[in-house]
Amino acid sequence: MYERGKAHALEARGKGINVLLGPCVGPLGRMPAGGRNWEGFGADPYLQGVAGSQTIKGIQDQGVMATIKHFVGNEQEHFRQSWEWGLPNAMSSNIDDRTLRELYAWPFADAVKAGVASVMCSYNMVNNSYACGNSKLLNGVLKDEMGFQGFVMSDWLAQRSGVSSALAGLDMSMPGDGLKWQDGDPLWGHRLSAAVLNGSLPLDRLNDMVTRIVAAWYQLGQDDIQLFDRKGPNFSSFTNEKMGVLAPGSPSPQTKVEVNKYVNVQSNHSAIALQVAIEGTVLLKNEGMLPLARHGKGRILVGVYGEDAGQGKGPNYCEDRGCNQGTLGSGWGSGAVNFPYLTPPVIIEKHFDSEKVEVSHVFSNDIRLETHPELLDLDICIVFANSDSGEGFISSGGIRGDRNDLFLQKGGEELVLEVANHCGGGSGFTIAVVHAVGPVIMDKWIDHTRIKAVIAANLPGQESGDALARIIFGDENPSGKLPYTIGKSLDDYGEGAKVMYVSNGPVPQQNFDEGLFVDYRHFDKYNIEPRFEFGFGLSYTTFEYQELQITPRREKSALPAKRLRPGSKPPQFDTTIPSVKEALFPSSIRKLEKFVYPYISSPKDVKHGGRFSYPDGYDVEQPPSEAGGDEGGNPDLWETYVTVSVVVANTGDMDGQAVPQLYLSYPRTSGDIDFPIRVLRGFEKPFLRKGESQTVEFNLTRRDLSYWDVVSQNWVMLGGRGVWFGTRPLYLFFSSKSFGIEVERGPTSGPAGGRASGG
Repeated sequence: MYERGKAHALEARGKGINVLLGPCVGPLGRMPAGGRNWEGFGADPYLQGVAGSQTIKGIQDQGVMATIKHFVGNEQEHFRQSWEWGLPNAMSSNIDDRTLRELYAWPFADAVKAGVASVMCSYNMVNNSYACGNSKLLNGVLKDEMGFQGFVMSDWLAQRSGVSSALAGLDMSMPGDGLKWQDGDPLWGHRLSAAVLNGSLPLDRLNDMVTRIVAAWYQLGQDDIQLFDRKGPNFSSFTNEKMGVLAPGSPSPQTKVEVNKYVNVQSNHSAIALQVAIEGTVLLKNEGMLPLARHGKGRILVGVYGEDAGQGKGPNYCEDRGCNQGTLGSGWGSGAVNFPYLTPPVIIEKHFDSEKVEVSHVFSNDIRLETHPELLDLDICIVFANSDSGEGFISSGGIRGDRNDLFLQKGGEELVLEVANHCGGGSGFTIAVVHAVGPVIMDKWIDHTRIKAVIAANLPGQESGDALARIIFGDENPSGKLPYTIGKSLDDYGEGAKVMYVSNGPVPQQNFDEGLFVDYRHFDKYNIEPRFEFGFGLSYTTFEYQELQITPRREKSALPAKRLRPGSKPPQFDTTIPSVKEALFPSSIRKLEKFVYPYISSPKDVKHGGRFSYPDGYDVEQPPSEAGGDEGGNPDLWETYVTVSVVVANTGDMDGQAVPQLYLSYPRTSGDIDFPIRVLRGFEKPFLRKGESQTVEFNLTRRDLSYWDVVSQNWVMLGGRGVWFGTRPLYLFFSSKSFGIEVERGPTSGPAGGRASGG
């Protein structure tokens, strides 16, 4: 995770980029069909938090600013944005206080703790106030409770008001337009200057906005000319030609200059991309089929089937990857990139010994026995299918961002069944490979007696084929684990998991009534058996967990330590409103049409008289939150209170990576407070040679052991906690002053997806 972030930053810096618009931890994955779930890391706040913070550290250690997004509650594409779906207002995600802290805002606190430079606010409303103009979210939760020191930028056109959004905590409007794309009529720009000059916007708020942005520039060392040459980007996002204009959004005549220098910044990052693809591949089923031998025994006939196995019309055929053709390496939208290349899965045929194994391929999903009788002669069939989605501004194949369902697309189910039914005349072996943006319902075919192996290759990126080959032939031991639950139907995920495809009003209202119970938490609460649980993934070897130990590190207390006094004060600037002359458009600058400037055309632009309608209570000084006090919140929340250790042993015949996962369970004596049966609070990935063992430690912080109390508005630690390791529950209880330990047996299944010993 760190190395991937580092590679992103090195490439960005080499292109002259100061700010990367990632990583993404929202959407969280409340809805398994959500269009942009693939941009994040999985349907659990702890997982998103760890992955997001490691990515941020990798990016910012190279001097590039990271942007954590989208804050917050943007869980579906339908109705996410004003006018995009024909309605004047975006959807309101209505989230209760506790659910916000423990689920959707949780990974953002990890990002702030990691020192993230920027937070991007989302398109949607939260509790009927636009996220980019929601003072409770931006000033209260983010800047006070979480102690965020950087700047808040809007998603592109997510700002829906002028002065009020500035008062609410928005620091940067992106891309600068107003309520419509490229209209040259900004909500800020010259209007922000006028608002300061007429006293509507306090100058200290403008100073705070600027300070946050400039401080991030210095904090990341971007004043170092050896790292940033201050010449700006050496490429254009609007043309691939060498020459172009600097302001392509303006119709004003402009002289062409060199906008693309074609600087290759890829270095050896393909090795990182390959490793990410390998370690993200999940082996779901393996009935002695994998790994395959390259040489075979005797003459072996292998057939590769499915459009997803080949290149199609090329990986960049559709803009922003906005169509599903060829093999699926990425979802679509602004989070997608142009592939420098994409190795298709069919490359596996080159790994077989051609003298002993004959491989054929058909890049089509329209496979029927009458047109493909060669199926009957095959020994092994490898069939590929996929499921795609993306950002809501693109519609492809009848999918408007969010998936319409959780099934394979483009006839994928029929393809898999047809191949499995007829491979070798019913005696052949079939391997199914799925590339998908999220969970895929597999119940129609997963138990087919001739399907001997199933691989969830997810979205592997440019190294798709090479990564898959290394898994299939055993060059690498699969170690990927599902970052979401695969159910047996969409209904299994609950009502809250269903995308709202039809608006329920002029301002669509989506109530997050399920609270904390999303993905595996919902399955646990209602005792629903998944097809494959969160955290599941097979290996070619076996592991055992032994000698689990729980060690208290600090004495417990219900509330964290009192909020510390600030160690320093923010810089103070002159708050005298400057002369109007300072904001007049300079005569030395040629004005481009539709370009957003901070300058006013005339002193008459500054309207005096009357008083800006500030929100009620705006002048009342608010007491700082006891949950705050530093980056990430109260420092005590990040102190280690318990250490859990376990010995992990590789008991199989192959080297491999184990993925021990730690789950906590709250005690059953918590009164009326509803808790998930278990929540993820740790995972590691040690590499173990066969016969090797290693001690793995998990440090549990106060935050890990606490819940958000809506009455005290603080994180509260209860008197006991259960620790689930794999499928083994161990309950750790507290006395009134210190920790005590009691171990008991519990259920034999859980989201960790393994046994005390297993693959």
